[in-house]
Amino acid sequence: MEVVYGHPKSLKPIQTKYCPGCGHGAIHRLIAEAVDELGVQDRAIIMNPVGCSIWADLYFDFDSVQVPHGRTPAGATGVKRMRPDHLVICYQGDGDLAAIGTAEIVHAANRGEKFTTIFVNNAIYGMTGGQMAPTTLVGQKATTAPHGRDPDGAGMGYPIRVSEMLATLGGTKYIARGSVDSAINVRKTKHYIKRAFEAQLRGIGFTMVEILSPCPTNWQMSPPQAADWVASDMIPFYRLGEIKNELVEGGGA
Repeated sequence: MEVVYGHPKSLKPIQTKYCPGCGHGAIHRLIAEAVDELGVQDRAIIMNPVGCSIWADLYFDFDSVQVPHGRTPAGATGVKRMRPDHLVICYQGDGDLAAIGTAEIVHAANRGEKFTTIFVNNAIYGMTGGQMAPTTLVGQKATTAPHGRDPDGAGMGYPIRVSEMLATLGGTKYIARGSVDSAINVRKTKHYIKRAFEAQLRGIGFTMVEILSPCPTNWQMSPPQAADWVASDMIPFYRLGEIKNELVEGGGA
């Protein structure tokens, strides 16, 4: 198949299964561009679990390992320890990472496992039908919260700021939060991803980039409306930028 000019070598030039306006496609390209620029396509491994992320192995042109729901950090721990010279990427959604996989990500981060997690936060369960996720905002509607998330009256609890929580752990060295709602935020997000990958390749501890991503289908919005909602509602709660940076450029932690 002929590769489109300017298309990342690490990303297959095929149509994706993702819904119109979904952020996964943009995030895939950012990962692929960073892998290409670092020259590690031949030693990159994507770990993709259950959820919309389960399709990731169809699109990246490098090795992949599919793992059970929420167990991505455990799988990545084994792969990275066996292949320490490889770039190991965990690609997880919010339901996968922040619900069923909470213990896995917390303990892997606390141990300082030397892989990078790309955490896609669209504030809802995507593939399974739009249920409330740990990251769903207060008042946001979901199939399991048709009147909106109510932390008090309905006892639904509050949205979890995963990046801030993991930043308190000693094993985490670099944690950033980006977004794909606008061109300027896409550019910044790529910078965070590349910095996290570079840190991993230098053998520094746990790194993660959380990315705010629209889910028009389950939010019941058009793609433009969903992008606007990320800016108006998600970003004020989930602040963008580097949450924790203990990197020394060109050296160790």
